[in-house]
Amino acid sequence: MELPEECWESIFSFLEHHRYFEPLSLVCHRFLSITNHLRRTLVVTDLTLESLPRLLLRFPNLHSIIFRDFHGNLNSVLSLISQSGLPLESLDVSNQMGFPLLGLKRLSSKMGNLIELKCSKIGTLKDSDLIEVGKCFPFLEVVDISYPDHGCDLSPNGSLDSRGFSGLVTDYGILGLASRLRRLRKIDLSGNPFITDQALVSLTLNCLFLSEIGIRDCDFITQNGIALAMRKNGNLKSVSMNGIGIPSIDACFKDSFAYARGLCDLDLSNSFISDEFLYLLAEACLPLNKLVLSRCYCFTFDGISVLLSKYHSLTHLDLEGANFLNDESMIESTKFLGNLTFINLSLCSKLTNSTFFSLIRNCPLLSIINMERTNLGLEEFPTEIVVNPRVRSLYLAWNNSLNDECLERVAHVCPNLEMLDVTYCSGITEKGILGILKSCWQIRCLEINRCEGIKNLEIDFELPKLEVLEVEGLGIDDEALTSIGKRCSRLLHLNLEGCPNVTSRGVEGVVGSCKLLKEINLRWCNNLSADIAAWMVFSRPSLRKITLPCGSVPSVSQRTFFLRHGCLLCQG
Repeated sequence: MELPEECWESIFSFLEHHRYFEPLSLVCHRFLSITNHLRRTLVVTDLTLESLPRLLLRFPNLHSIIFRDFHGNLNSVLSLISQSGLPLESLDVSNQMGFPLLGLKRLSSKMGNLIELKCSKIGTLKDSDLIEVGKCFPFLEVVDISYPDHGCDLSPNGSLDSRGFSGLVTDYGILGLASRLRRLRKIDLSGNPFITDQALVSLTLNCLFLSEIGIRDCDFITQNGIALAMRKNGNLKSVSMNGIGIPSIDACFKDSFAYARGLCDLDLSNSFISDEFLYLLAEACLPLNKLVLSRCYCFTFDGISVLLSKYHSLTHLDLEGANFLNDESMIESTKFLGNLTFINLSLCSKLTNSTFFSLIRNCPLLSIINMERTNLGLEEFPTEIVVNPRVRSLYLAWNNSLNDECLERVAHVCPNLEMLDVTYCSGITEKGILGILKSCWQIRCLEINRCEGIKNLEIDFELPKLEVLEVEGLGIDDEALTSIGKRCSRLLHLNLEGCPNVTSRGVEGVVGSCKLLKEINLRWCNNLSADIAAWMVFSRPSLRKITLPCGSVPSVSQRTFFLRHGCLLCQG
C-alpha cells in the first residue's frame, strides 16, 4: 500500500539536515517533489548565483536565505528574491562589503513580514540605514547588527575621517530603529563602539517584548546602563556583555536582579568579577540555566561554589581561564551540575583526568565537553569508570599529556561520540586514533591536525558516518589516503593542508571513492600534478570547493569555467 505524501513528509522531516534530502530526491519524482517542498533554508554563494532563479522556483517554501562567501551584486539578487513570492521570514546578509539598502527596500515591497534580519560584520553601516530598516520591516523580531566593518569610515591612521560620525551607528540610529520595531525580541549591538546607555534606554522603553540583548565590546555602555535596562524591562531573559568590572559592579546590580526575574542566560566574558557579585547573583534566585564567565578575573572558588550550589538548574557553564580550579574543587562542584549539557574548562591548566571522569560520572546529561589546554592525560585513572552515552562532542586540543591510553578510556566512557578534536596533542599516535574510531563508530567529525605522534593513518574498517576529517600537517601517504577513501563513503570535508607525502595518486584515490565529497584543502601539498584540479572537478561532481597547493594560481578563465561546473577554486 502506498503511503500518502503527508506520511512521507513526516518521515523525511526527522532528517536533521537538508543535505540528506539529496539522495532521497534521486529515488523518484515523488520524493524529489516532497523534499523540494520540505526545504526551508537556502545558502547563496558565488557558486549558486547562476542557478539561483531555478532554485527559487524549485524550493517554494523557503523561510530562510543566507548569503555566505558571496561577492556579487547583493542589491540585484535581493531584487530577484523579492519577485519570487517566497514565504521568507529570515534573511542573513552578514559579511558584505556594503549595506544593501536598495535591495532591502525592494524586498520589503513584496516581503514586508520579515521577522529576522542579520547584518553582522557588514561594511558602511550607519544610522540612516537602521532607520530605513525600521520603516521597511516593522515586524522584525530579531536583528543582528554586530561588529560592523568601520574600515571605510576611518582614515589610514585609524582616526575618524572628516565626515565625523556620519558613517557609524550611534544612539540616534538605535532610537530610530527601536521606535518602529514594536515586536523586537532579540537584538545584538556588539562591536558598535559609539552607542551609549541611551541606546539601551531607547530599546527598553520602545520594545516591550525585548528579551535578549547582546552588547559585547560596546565601550560607552556602562554598568549603570545595563542595570537600568534590567530594571526597566522585566522581560529580559538573556544579556551578553563583556569588559564590565569593579569597583561599582556590586552596587549597580544589587537591586537590578529583583526586576529581571526571568533572566536565564548571562554572559559576562572578559570581566572583573568579584566573589561578592557572585554571592549577589546566587541570592537573586533567578531561573538561570546558562552562565558564561569565560576569561573573567578576580573571583575565586569560594564565589563560584556558592553560586553553583544555588543553581542546580544550570545546563551551560563556561569557566574558561579560571586557573584557580583544580581537580579537588571541580570534583566538589560536579555534585551541583546534574543538569549540565555543556561545559567549557579550557585554559584551566590544573585540571587532569580526575576532572574529566568526574564530569562523565556525575553529569549524566552532558553532551559537550571542552577541555582544551588543560593537563588532561595526567594523574591516575579513577577506579570507578562510568559510561556516559549522552556525550557527543569532545574538544581536547593542545593537551600535550593526552596519550593513547587516555584515549582508550575516553572511547570506553563515551561510546556515542560524534565529534572529537585533539589538534596539537603530541602524545597521541595512530594506535590511539584507530582505537577510538573502532569503539566510537558514530563519529562524524575527527580533527587530528598537527599531532606529531601520528605518522600515518591506514584504516581497514568501515567508518559509515564520518563526514569531516582534518589531518593537517600529518605524514599521511597515498596508501593511507586511498584506504580513507574506501572506508569513509560519506566523507564531505577533507583537510590535507601541509601533508608532504600526499601525491596525485592519493588524491585520486580518495576523491574517486568519496562520492559525496564537497570540499578538499590541498594547501602546501606540493607534489601534485598541474591538472589535478580539472580531474577532480570532472570526476567528482559533488565538489563545491577546492583549495589548491601554494604556487598554483588559476587564471580568471579557469576559475570561471570551474565555477560554472559548480566548484570554487581557491588559491593556496
